[in-house]
Amino acid sequence: MFGVWRALPLGRVRLRARLRLARGWACTAAPEADSRQDSQYRDTVLLPRSCFPAQLPGRLQPETELETQQKCGFSELYTWQRQRKTKQEFCLHDGPPYANGDPHVGHALNKILKDITNRFHVMRGYKVHYVPGWDCHGLPIELKALSEVKGAANLSPMEIRQRAREFAEKAIEKQKSAFIRWGVMADWANCYYTYDPKYEANQLRVFYKMFDKGYIYQDYKPVFWSPSAKTALAEAELEYNEQHVSRSVYMKFPLLKSPSKLTSVIDGSTPSSVLVWTTQPWTVPANQAVCYMPDAVYAIVKCATTGEIFILAADRVESTAAVLDTQFEVMSTCKGADLADGSCAHPTIPGRISPLLPANHVTMAKGTGLVHTAPAHGMEDYSVASHHQLPTDCLVDEGGCFTEAAGPELQNKNVLEEGNEAVIQMLRASGSLLKEEKFVHSYPYDWRTKKPMIIRASKQWFVNTASVKSAAQEVLKKVKVIPTSAANRMLEMLDRRTFWCISRQRCWGVPIPVFYHKDTGECLINSESVTDVIKIVEQQGTDAWWTLPIEQLLSKEAVAKAGGRDVLDYIKGQDVIDIWFDSGTSWAHVLEGSEQRADTYLEGKDQLGGWFQSSLLTSVAARKKAPYKTLVVHGFTLGEKGEKMSKSIGNVVDPDVVINGGEDHSKDPPYGADVLRWWVAESNVYTEVLIGPVVLNAARDDINKLRNTLRFMLGNLSGFNPETDSIPNSEMYIVDQYMLHLLHDYGSKVTEAYKEYDYSKVVRLLQAFCSRNLSNFYFSIIKDRLYCEGEKDPKRRSCQTVLAQAVDTVVRSFAPILPHLAEEVFQHLPYKKDSEGVFRTGWINTSSAWKKPGIEEAIEGACAMRDSFLGSISGKNALEYEVVIVIEPGLLFELMEALQAEETSSTSQLNEIMMASQTTLLSELPKETASDANITKGTFLINLEGGDIREESSYQVVALPLAKAKCPRCRRYTSDTESTPCPRCLKVMAGEGST
Repeated sequence: MFGVWRALPLGRVRLRARLRLARGWACTAAPEADSRQDSQYRDTVLLPRSCFPAQLPGRLQPETELETQQKCGFSELYTWQRQRKTKQEFCLHDGPPYANGDPHVGHALNKILKDITNRFHVMRGYKVHYVPGWDCHGLPIELKALSEVKGAANLSPMEIRQRAREFAEKAIEKQKSAFIRWGVMADWANCYYTYDPKYEANQLRVFYKMFDKGYIYQDYKPVFWSPSAKTALAEAELEYNEQHVSRSVYMKFPLLKSPSKLTSVIDGSTPSSVLVWTTQPWTVPANQAVCYMPDAVYAIVKCATTGEIFILAADRVESTAAVLDTQFEVMSTCKGADLADGSCAHPTIPGRISPLLPANHVTMAKGTGLVHTAPAHGMEDYSVASHHQLPTDCLVDEGGCFTEAAGPELQNKNVLEEGNEAVIQMLRASGSLLKEEKFVHSYPYDWRTKKPMIIRASKQWFVNTASVKSAAQEVLKKVKVIPTSAANRMLEMLDRRTFWCISRQRCWGVPIPVFYHKDTGECLINSESVTDVIKIVEQQGTDAWWTLPIEQLLSKEAVAKAGGRDVLDYIKGQDVIDIWFDSGTSWAHVLEGSEQRADTYLEGKDQLGGWFQSSLLTSVAARKKAPYKTLVVHGFTLGEKGEKMSKSIGNVVDPDVVINGGEDHSKDPPYGADVLRWWVAESNVYTEVLIGPVVLNAARDDINKLRNTLRFMLGNLSGFNPETDSIPNSEMYIVDQYMLHLLHDYGSKVTEAYKEYDYSKVVRLLQAFCSRNLSNFYFSIIKDRLYCEGEKDPKRRSCQTVLAQAVDTVVRSFAPILPHLAEEVFQHLPYKKDSEGVFRTGWINTSSAWKKPGIEEAIEGACAMRDSFLGSISGKNALEYEVVIVIEPGLLFELMEALQAEETSSTSQLNEIMMASQTTLLSELPKETASDANITKGTFLINLEGGDIREESSYQVVALPLAKAKCPRCRRYTSDTESTPCPRCLKVMAGEGST
């Protein structure tokens, strides 16, 4: 046989070569099938045969995918792998998408990333746990469900809940169908829904655990409030409008009592005031104080226009005077602490006193350095009021209108509209308004109604994150976060979070299981009351809270334990739980086993302050551990120019249109699901992910290139059976052994990239291997062996053995990304007709016996010389030449000698790599070499034993035109006449095989 690798003189050294030579893989292509169509020897040439299409144009792509899903049992794969007997398990917990709209590309990005992850683990033999779910409660669903209902305000809670449920169910079915079409493998028969009675019961169990441990409490304090939705919101439910315009005002609070340390400057003979700036004039009626920064420097100034005396921060004197179109003369300066014990008159409410108080939240960045303080409408303001026992009454109702307590001038007026204007007019009438101007700034909006928020004090239920966040931060530090930068962002978010408002004034959700005494308002919640409610919810769902009378919800025992007398003395609470708490407790329902901990949570970066955080806080509070081991955080989808998607811009990408095409296929062609999946995998998902026609076309082109590579391998495996026709590794051509070595390395790198969730690296590795190592290098040199040697010749079988291993390895390597294409390829294999398919037969299976580091020196040394040869005949047909290689005696010569034992050959392994018609290997340049011969010189460095042995060898390459005729069968210049095949081809046709 030709087991020449065993003859290589490398036994004395274990080569671990590291090339120091930059090289390319530019090769001359061998003759293709179309150039042989008129040849009389056409039928003797073994051309590729496969019905695997190079492209699937038009509707063929999505139609073929649907057929593949059906034939290959996509819908049964999840159940099949769950039945495997293995101790290796992998759990990816699905963060529930919101059930309020059609599937979009953000869904595609997220679900496909999860599916790539799960399919990889299935192929590696793991039993994957992946239960898809939906977040089904909340205001957006409620609003959409009621948006087309006349008289929605008059609907009962149960009518609202029924309509909201129906809306959510329709959205879920749309999304589920899309996810399945994208090829997502999941437990579709047992999805979880946050409105499922068992889910709701588990949520209430977590709620009571946290309440019992003191992490959940009721309090009256300012919270973010949505007047448009009439409910409190958590910070995670806000979005910030950077272009919001407020009506800001500069106003004066006349001094009633001058600070004692300033009496020498402010003697009372001249009107004196503190200057205050606010962007929310409507909060002025609720003012209870003016705050200063104790350590800052303040100035007492005289106004050049009016002669009045004003107090403001020293750093803000010039800018404030400029805004007020006047000049200030600085009379004196003082520390903020010197303002203590001063007080002012309220600018709109006669008789009310506003004391001057210290506060660390005062900043000097804008305004006057003195802050108007309305405890009902500011978190820091409320803290100041609590410390100094100031009133915290709220004058604004749930709809954002002033209450009766605000006075007849303001009652029933919307604080963000006519109410704001009314307050400004009151300031003007009292002589307190100095300047009004528009101020553009970032302002919180309700992310559902897209309307401005206010801060409003009300009685709500809270999670005391201040008492649990330090434990949550410590736990989070032990979680692997990809990318690592996301961990710091989440830690910072946790650090800033002091409380979490979890009560909502709606009816489409899980009720807070609390009863209130009719007379005292005192709340009743204990283990007996909650246990009773949980039992009912588990059987009937949370509708029971609204449909059952209180006697069936609240037991006498629970009332007695609370010290009450009669069940009828109590009423049911009307608040529901924040949906972030709904979804954040999913671990308690979905995750299996006593550990109830997922290997991975994988969501968008917005979940750092959302689901990731609510899951962590509830889990740590309830059981002192995280619900996940790894967090994978991806970016958002944007248009391909980096802009947000918008219907008005016309850059919204609909996944259904991507897959099936639009009305006009010339504008919106059908790409199929695998193009969508390729886009996800090739993108750097840890930044913003761009998508559009250019991106999708490029993805389709990439897949078509891959299809061509696969088609070449499939076509040349016709008539080959790996089980009976494979050549042992030790008896292969050296270049074939080299390809197995590269396959082993490729398989290892791809596996590691998958393990690190680096799917874009998988794509890069795949493209590089297929393009550089297979198409441009290996395929170009083996075509003669494949087409022109005898069908069963060991030399041909040698490279077919590699092709069989290559197609298997390559297909398995991209199968998690392109499952439809992977299964399609397996259906076109000329062997394995009854194969179970890609996903049921395991991951990449390369052999450690393929790994031969020293083999690189033989092939890469030959390639270096081949590149010199091809470079010297640039643009010409390499088959018209003989290449003469001259190498000084040494290891490099021995390596080349192993590739070509005889001095001159047209059939050697070295000649195959050279792609010439004939190759001569010499240790010195012949004396008769013409003086004008085209000689290329070079060196090749061999580095052995980690650098212990280094040998740099010189070589010369001479390209000589051949005088022989072109063989009419193999197209090489090795025949005596153009009408007669070369000796090799004659032997093959005679059935003798070549040497």
